[in-house]
Amino acid sequence: MTLRYIGLMSGTSMDGIDAVLLRQHGDGWQVDAALCHPWPADSVAMLHALCTPGDNEIDRMGVADNLVAREFATATHALLTKAGVTPREVRAIGSHGQTIRHRPELGFTLQIGNGHLLAALTGIDVIADFRRMDMAFGGQGAPLVPAFHQACFASPTQPRVVLNIGGIANISVLPGAADTVYGFDTGPGNTLLDHWIHRHHGVRFDQDGAWAAQGAVHQPLLSRLLAHPYFALPHPKSTGRETFTAHWLDEQLQEWPELPAVDVQRTLLEFTVCSIVAALPNQAGALYVCGGGAHNRLMMARLQALLPSWQVADTQTLGIDPDWVEGAAFAWLAHCFLMRQTGNLPAVTGASRPVVLGASYPAP
Repeated sequence: MTLRYIGLMSGTSMDGIDAVLLRQHGDGWQVDAALCHPWPADSVAMLHALCTPGDNEIDRMGVADNLVAREFATATHALLTKAGVTPREVRAIGSHGQTIRHRPELGFTLQIGNGHLLAALTGIDVIADFRRMDMAFGGQGAPLVPAFHQACFASPTQPRVVLNIGGIANISVLPGAADTVYGFDTGPGNTLLDHWIHRHHGVRFDQDGAWAAQGAVHQPLLSRLLAHPYFALPHPKSTGRETFTAHWLDEQLQEWPELPAVDVQRTLLEFTVCSIVAALPNQAGALYVCGGGAHNRLMMARLQALLPSWQVADTQTLGIDPDWVEGAAFAWLAHCFLMRQTGNLPAVTGASRPVVLGASYPAP
């Protein structure tokens, strides 16, 4: 029997819904098809607004919960058409949903995307709500993809680090021997970069880091950004866009009101790179990058420049396109749920024990 799963993922950058069709291939996994379904602009504005405390949140969240499910269903149907696969040929959907608040210090995280509605619209069983069982056992509920990285990318002989640069950046450290896998959020990935270029140029992201490349690093600002208390915390730890906000950035910039916007963009890119490099283990190895940051040429070049003894590449080298790793991870987590296999790594999340992650929403 061929086991196929669909993974649906929309990250903190909200640059689109990643839909990935994952198939069990022998002892491993293969991505058969994938696409990115764009969010309607008004939906992005609604979801971004929900990430910050505001008025009438419960009604707004209820509307957004259904909106996310409908957009996820549209992405699913587009993926099925692209792959030439029927809903009956898919065992389950693993839906991450859309995170609108991540507050592990208060013991909760919130992802929306009505699982019942998604199952009804697609005719496929849905597994969702992956983070809260980990939190029920004292974990941060994030990051969850290191377990998938370990299953698909670990080498018995070579130390490897998988770096995901989405809105927030996170690492999975795969030691290559019997040592424990660990990982955590390193800090901002693209979230501040995307915000800044959108403010000044009205576009969603800095293609190839081209605008940042025209600027210069402002060292006093960089030092102030790196002084954020999050970076001094021990791992396990996780963070979100509600910590590294546009308001926080504006506060850091108050001392330099005349600083050219392009220099801020360049400094923000260096901020992301430096916070990642500081989080890496001392022992050099191979760094494999996924997420949107893998396409930022300047960011990749700066990583290699600051890590001269490391091999830096994207995850295509390991067989999965960098755009589809996180979507594939949630397809894999749906498989783990149905097989009653644990999906968290306590050394990563801080949970007291490994647990099965997710909740089931059967198709009618």
